[in-house]
Amino acid sequence: MSQEAIVRHLSALRRCERCPRMHKPVVVGRPVAGRIMLVGQAPGDKEPVVGRPFAWTAGKTLFKWFAGALGWTEDEVRDRVYFAAVCRCFPGKLPKGGDRVPAPDEIDACADWMEREFEILRPELVIPVGKLAIGRFLEAAPLVDQVGRSFRVPLAGRKADCIPLPHPSGASPWHRMEPGRTLLARGLGLIAAHPAVAGRSLTKAPPLAG
Repeated sequence: MSQEAIVRHLSALRRCERCPRMHKPVVVGRPVAGRIMLVGQAPGDKEPVVGRPFAWTAGKTLFKWFAGALGWTEDEVRDRVYFAAVCRCFPGKLPKGGDRVPAPDEIDACADWMEREFEILRPELVIPVGKLAIGRFLEAAPLVDQVGRSFRVPLAGRKADCIPLPHPSGASPWHRMEPGRTLLARGLGLIAAHPAVAGRSLTKAPPLAG
């Protein structure tokens, strides 16, 4: 993998103008040249302001999960895990409140960016967070049939392990109730035991170019 390649990729991604209904700026994570990729759904309204993915309430819960299971701080997670998403821009609010779900054409327009990341990073472990992200890798199914399990999935001509997690949003009680709580703990345990996690040494990412 190439650190320079991922820096160039993120610089190009930040200039993307493919979806006119999406709200800029494009939200990207640190240029981590690693074997672990976390795939979210789409930024909320706070992430573009703060300038990083999972920067608000859902992020606090997500990083609490990783701290408990892996012993990593938020900063360590951001340095060790490449953050991607089904869509990289905030979709906007619905007229009656709540975030708009990205349209199929917006998801398709953003898919090329993730495909390129698969080619550059060649991840060994993919962690999709939330139903929209899980649907990028697995057939539609209830969360009880997906969370707490590991799947082998094709990525850019290779195979990788896919360990889904529920979305940490406070709007959904799934991960706080049974069987969701137990399945979440099982999934986090699988992530903690994965070779890409257990053998990953911390390498500080350089500043993002451009």
